[in-house]
Amino acid sequence: MNYSSNSDTITRDYFDSLLIEPRYIDSDLPSTKLELYGQSFDTPVMTAALSHLGNTTENGMVLYAQAAAKANAVHWVGMGEDKELEEICATGAATIKIIKPHADNKEVFRKIEHAKKAGCFALGMDIDHAFNGSGGYDNVLGLPMKSKSTEELHDFVQAAGDTPFIVKGVLSTKDAEKCLKAGCKGIQLSHHHGIMNYAIPPLMMLSEILQVTRGEIPIFIDCGIESGMDVYKCLALGAIAVSVGRHLMPLLKEGADKTAARIKEMTGELAATMARTGIKDLKSFDPTVIHKRTF
Repeated sequence: MNYSSNSDTITRDYFDSLLIEPRYIDSDLPSTKLELYGQSFDTPVMTAALSHLGNTTENGMVLYAQAAAKANAVHWVGMGEDKELEEICATGAATIKIIKPHADNKEVFRKIEHAKKAGCFALGMDIDHAFNGSGGYDNVLGLPMKSKSTEELHDFVQAAGDTPFIVKGVLSTKDAEKCLKAGCKGIQLSHHHGIMNYAIPPLMMLSEILQVTRGEIPIFIDCGIESGMDVYKCLALGAIAVSVGRHLMPLLKEGADKTAARIKEMTGELAATMARTGIKDLKSFDPTVIHKRTF
């Protein structure tokens, strides 16, 4: 058997190894309504924290936000200029701003304050961008990065105040425990599109992390999600919602409406599987419906 070191390939293989048990009797039309941080959305299909989508299409970052708003979905955004974030929030999309682990914490605190003033729904940090591939600290577009301690994360949570602070890039129970200790209000399981080879698939790590977090905070899944079936598998195993990024990127060239239509289509695919497995809403998922392929 040929194995790949590519984490994206490994993640895809894991998704495809999970089979679903149909349950038709007593099933009904399902609801895909998501309640998150006091707001309601039509779908648990969220966008992913992408950046620099101007390289994909003109004004790509704003179009991406417009698509989320049209689909009434949560919108995540990565690094970018202050003005761009303000334009994104002005679309009406409920936006989660993810801040890089800048070496200078003054810049982190500044970005936290700006995200709050811009009207972000939540904010956070992608901890997996601290290191480069040579064992040193990362440098992203000329901006130096540095790993963060539990105490530093706690300070960021305090600075965020009433705005939920989420840590993106968690793939271990150790980091999950530290996020809880720091007071974080959410965790996104992600390997940042294969930033490290042989990374465990986020969905594969979900059950262990849920044992640590014990339902105290929502857990989101990122990386490799391409269909409503993928979304279903994440929710069935305990995730609150998922982020979809690279699967949507090509559609941005056709505009916000096309991108929003795919989010809605994926939501329909999710609903179809929910109906066929007796799941009436997002709080009714049963992990026993999932079976691991052994043949």
